[in-house]
Amino acid sequence: MKNRISLLMLALATLAVAACSSPEKMKKQADLVTTSCDPQVLEIRSDAIEARYTITFPEKYFHPKATLEITPVLVYQGGEVAGPVKVLEGEKVQGNNTIIPQIGGKITQPVKFDYKPGMEACHLELRFQLLYSGKSIAFDQPRKLADGANATYKLVAMDGKPSLLAHRYQKNIVTNQEAQINYLVNSPSVRSSELNKQDIKALRDFLASVDTDVRKQAKGVNIISAASPEGPINVNEPLAVNRGKSAENTLKNLTKKVKAKAPVTHTNISEDWDGFRDLVAASDINDKDLILRVLTMYSDPVVREREIKNMSQTFTVLKDKVLPQLRRSRMIAEVDWANYTDQELTEMVNTNNVEGLDVEGLLYAATLFNDNNVKINLYTKAAEKFNDYRAYNNLACAQLMANNVSAAKAALAKASNQNDAAVKNNAGVIALRENRIPDAVKAFTESNNSDARANLGITSILAGNYPDAVSRLNSTNTFNEALANVLAGNTDKAASVLNNLSDAKSVYLKAVLAARKGDCTQVGNLLKDAYAKDGALKQRAATDIEFAKCKSNI
Repeated sequence: MKNRISLLMLALATLAVAACSSPEKMKKQADLVTTSCDPQVLEIRSDAIEARYTITFPEKYFHPKATLEITPVLVYQGGEVAGPVKVLEGEKVQGNNTIIPQIGGKITQPVKFDYKPGMEACHLELRFQLLYSGKSIAFDQPRKLADGANATYKLVAMDGKPSLLAHRYQKNIVTNQEAQINYLVNSPSVRSSELNKQDIKALRDFLASVDTDVRKQAKGVNIISAASPEGPINVNEPLAVNRGKSAENTLKNLTKKVKAKAPVTHTNISEDWDGFRDLVAASDINDKDLILRVLTMYSDPVVREREIKNMSQTFTVLKDKVLPQLRRSRMIAEVDWANYTDQELTEMVNTNNVEGLDVEGLLYAATLFNDNNVKINLYTKAAEKFNDYRAYNNLACAQLMANNVSAAKAALAKASNQNDAAVKNNAGVIALRENRIPDAVKAFTESNNSDARANLGITSILAGNYPDAVSRLNSTNTFNEALANVLAGNTDKAASVLNNLSDAKSVYLKAVLAARKGDCTQVGNLLKDAYAKDGALKQRAATDIEFAKCKSNI
């Protein structure tokens, strides 16, 4: 019995030794090793391809004195690129590498490749090299891990949204002209010297201009008549009223020859304490702070007057410098001026007759046209004639719409207010189109207007931060909003946005969604439409891993 047991143990020992006696058997038994990759379909993200591969070694596979070099290689159209070599060793190798024991083991290793054109059609494989006793033995076949690289994020539209600055064009402009009549103490009579003042003449001319300009219409004249706060209320009230009457008579005499009569309204102030306070505050009177405190402390006009008169020396200054200015009638005329209508502006632009327009008229006229060349001409004229930074900014926008980035850059450089949020956003758009992504991010962040915040969504797509892109592009109803949702896995939201878009790339993205649903017939129909709008998309589709299951339909 003992002999039989001994023979059995000897046989088992012999088998055990045989199992690991030759490292070359690791090559022959390579099929016992299992591999996997996450993800199984590679993805290009932020101009890189990242994955994690896992290798599992069974019990008694790894020879204790063997070293195994594992090289991940990305093979693509036009070449291949190797990743970092992972070195494994048996239990008896006195190296400084990961040990795989006789009981078996598993490793998981990240790998990253910088993107190069052509990597859309690729596969990731592992190559094994066995080292033992000075020998180097390559395994016969590499181990294929993953096929293709999803490059959907590279569909991102790199245009960005420019920011226009608003015009201040008014279709109706209300203009004012004021003249003032001053009176002697307790008198409502208008002195002849008052009629020769410049503001009286200007008021007359202002109202007379209504007769010679069909765009003008007199709205009215408000006569505000007041008495200074130095007499009793029973005297000041009728005095203010009578001053208003004398001012109206003066106005009638001034405008006898004016055909367009303006309606007159009256406001009478028996004691002009507000005017008194304003004049004192603006004066250089030594005790003006004390006077202003008195006005605050006492609401009763009689008490106010008494307290101010108690400051005898100060009151003398008030009597000479302030109170005479409050014995007055202010005549404030308002005239409506009708600006050019949209039809008139359109005709002026079409006949190249815009020399009479101010900067606001030119900026507004540009908004009336869809023709981008017309916009460029009007913004150029406004910028060069008035050196208005808004005009230079809007000219940059129009040049960006024409995809003339160099002209946009030159125009924006002339905008005097470089710190304006719109100007900064447009600098970011220019940087984006020139592929200066860090500069674009900086400009958009500093701008922080609504356009810039959405434009940061583009840079988030480029950086592979798809949730942030979804948030920033939300409700923009753009291709990039749809793309961000596709990349983030929000297919229903993406489809909802794409329903309202029909450009070539939007149709192509619809085909991607159809492929993900397995509807190859719809993929074919959509791609046919996309090719008709942009023939270059056909070449892209040929290597797009999104359509791997619909090859016959592309």
